[in-house]
Amino acid sequence: MEKNFIGVVSAIAAFSGIAIGHILVRWLEFRVVRLWIPLGSFLALGFSFEVFSLNILNLYAKTAFGIFGFTLLWDAVELIRQQQRVRCGHAPANPCNARHRRFLEVTPSSATTIDYLRDETPNR
Repeated sequence: MEKNFIGVVSAIAAFSGIAIGHILVRWLEFRVVRLWIPLGSFLALGFSFEVFSLNILNLYAKTAFGIFGFTLLWDAVELIRQQQRVRCGHAPANPCNARHRRFLEVTPSSATTIDYLRDETPNR
């Protein structure tokens, strides 16, 4: 009986794609002023990976590239959603970022520089 590792490859690709994508989306949204550059990169790379996965013969590589490609396409969506989370105050704003500075200057503003994930909350 031949062993099939497609499930293992799928799990590793999904876990690493989601983990790297989550970190990358938060990092890019916090630092990049013009989001269309990483957004376009995610879309182009995601579609390229999907096309590549359709045209290669190795089942394991096909699976990994398909999962990574779709993860990159979803990261493009999450980049926009992360901006909305910053605007609403659910994620920290970067006062050094001109785009975030506009969120912080609007009155009344829900945007905040407090990172609740790092427990930088003021004493209540």
